[in-house]
Amino acid sequence: MQHTVTDCRDCTLRCKPLFVVMTDDELAFMQRFKTGETIVKAGADALSQGQKSPVLLTVLDGMAVRSVLLEDGRRQVISFVFPGDLIGLQGGLMGESRHSVTAVTEMTLCSFPRSRVWELFVNQPARAYDLTWIAAIEEHFLGETVATLGKRDAQERVAWALVRIWRRLVALGMETRGSVPFPFRQHDLADALGLSIVHTNRRIVALRQTGLAEITGRRLLMHDHPALSRIAQLEMKADDVRPIL
Repeated sequence: MQHTVTDCRDCTLRCKPLFVVMTDDELAFMQRFKTGETIVKAGADALSQGQKSPVLLTVLDGMAVRSVLLEDGRRQVISFVFPGDLIGLQGGLMGESRHSVTAVTEMTLCSFPRSRVWELFVNQPARAYDLTWIAAIEEHFLGETVATLGKRDAQERVAWALVRIWRRLVALGMETRGSVPFPFRQHDLADALGLSIVHTNRRIVALRQTGLAEITGRRLLMHDHPALSRIAQLEMKADDVRPIL
């Protein structure tokens, strides 16, 4: 079956309250800027470490993990990837990607040619500023991740990850009856949080036993968001709206 490419003006993702509203002129430019869409099957790499990337990619649908593979085969998950996220920026600017992005569900990716990025700065300075903003958001998240690995204990780390994932998916309108999709494996959480799989599992079991949250049937059920946020040492406030490319 042939895949129908989504018109930027008909994109339902950009209408989510999580994202900054684009003007009609910006939408028209993005439609011209976009070169197509790519489908990535679950388990496949949307972007591979060491790969040269001729395009920037926005996640239209699906989820992934962004990770770095060490020479001895060990993996560090550096972030989780959700609809609306931009991937390939670092590889596009530095010549090759320093990390991989591996789909955990089937993904649909909008592609934009790296060779035309300069047009953003020349013809669409507001969009160019959005690109800078996206990079700043990623830098902020990585800083928070470093703080988590360095200062939060195991229970706080797991709580932090679950709250972050929960809030992002709720903001994307993916919450149903107190739960959101959770296609990530405990192995992914462990590699993101610097914990063993056994230790990660014990922390998840403890959260379920205390009635705070549980992961079941590839869903994350949030029973007590305020209490879990306190354990994670995260303020109870909505995430800032962000641009989408």
